[in-house]
Amino acid sequence: MSGLSHIGDDGRARMVDVGAKPESERRARARARLRMSPVTADLVESGKGPKGEVLGVARLAGVNAAKQTGLLIPLAHPLPLSFADVEASVDVEAGTVELVAEARTVGRTGVEMEAMTACAVAALTVYDMVKGVERGVVIEEVVLLEKSGGRTDWRLEEAGEG
Repeated sequence: MSGLSHIGDDGRARMVDVGAKPESERRARARARLRMSPVTADLVESGKGPKGEVLGVARLAGVNAAKQTGLLIPLAHPLPLSFADVEASVDVEAGTVELVAEARTVGRTGVEMEAMTACAVAALTVYDMVKGVERGVVIEEVVLLEKSGGRTDWRLEEAGEG
């Protein structure tokens, strides 16, 4: 099981001890993408969804989720975030909504999970707010785009996965 930092010598899941690591500025960006009909995408973009203004609520849900990541992901460290935000864009013709989250902290562990959790919850919020119009909305992806700080920096494009 080497290489899995959350697995102890006894094979059980464990929280990683980051106490000896130096603090550094940490930043992560993630993306979620939803696919829907152009009609539904137009409702999302115009702010005239059946439950109201979709993107503003989704952004707030994502920020709140980033702040709660340590409670939602069992082995994630609770982190004091210095920044969390979600930006949204809609391509009505293609029927897509893209949500990009950023999280930052100064700490001993990264904020990848916070950025990805923000995207996931923001995407679920978009779904919840339009399901009365279209049940077939698909959350196509939640993916880490980049992370910096700590031992290594990483970008999806540079990993050959973007």
